[in-house]
Amino acid sequence: MAGPLDLVGLTSVMARSAGRPEVLVGLIDGPVAVGHPGLAGRRVVVLRGGGGRRAGACDAAGGEAPCLHGTFVAGVLSGGRSSGAPGVCPGCTLLVRPIFAADRPGRRAEPSARAEELADAVVECVDAGARVLNLSVAPEQPSSAANRALEGALDHAAGRGVVTVVAAGNQGALGSTAITRHPWTIPVVAYDRRGRPMDLSNLGRAIGERGLGAPGEAVASLGAGRRPLVLTGTSAATPFVTGAVALLLSAFPAASPAQVRAALVGAAGPRGRVVPPLLAAGAAYTALSAVAGDPRRRG
Repeated sequence: MAGPLDLVGLTSVMARSAGRPEVLVGLIDGPVAVGHPGLAGRRVVVLRGGGGRRAGACDAAGGEAPCLHGTFVAGVLSGGRSSGAPGVCPGCTLLVRPIFAADRPGRRAEPSARAEELADAVVECVDAGARVLNLSVAPEQPSSAANRALEGALDHAAGRGVVTVVAAGNQGALGSTAITRHPWTIPVVAYDRRGRPMDLSNLGRAIGERGLGAPGEAVASLGAGRRPLVLTGTSAATPFVTGAVALLLSAFPAASPAQVRAALVGAAGPRGRVVPPLLAAGAAYTALSAVAGDPRRRG
């Protein structure tokens, strides 16, 4: 079986570039242990609107629960490539906006947050210069007013050309949420190691139409201290797609966000009614080369 990076064509793209520091990746999640050895030398900025003190107190060495999920996702996105984490775009800048103080990582971890808090975090990351957002989190049963706030925040991201990548959810349900049905988001479904959609993933028309699949079975990334953490689910799959967006933005600085998004969504192949195809990062790179020119000597 192919490794997670080979499964979605990221290995070849990662060989071309580690990303650019001017590409800011907004991580809306739990606190991140910025002092983790696997993040040494990485560019990490913590936004204080999410509670800078909580993030600063995050202690990966001690294995504090509040650190684990955010640090895991940060490892997939920006971990050092010799750290044991996927480290898709370690040269990019990670913009951390914590939205919950505690999580309970497990085999199918999927943290949640109030929709109003999630909306505030989206706006703050966009206004701070994020080019792509990673939402490995689900909104807690929002009211209609909270839904409108979240939709407004996602509209704000779309208006600024910020690509928003979101977890489809782990309930094995058919349907959508305010974040998966928004027309600008890219919902992500978890695929197993054989390249098949996992039963735990939520599916739906919007997810099938413009979503992508990514590795979500027993993904290893940064954990407590130097020990890896292994998670399964859509929140583990989402940063593979986010990282691919960041790498393409880095490799093709003249390409518009819409072109990058279209290349990723379009290059993945045939779509089912409710099941999205697997991310094909190498094919997206080739497709983008045709419209944005040869990126050699620039990435």
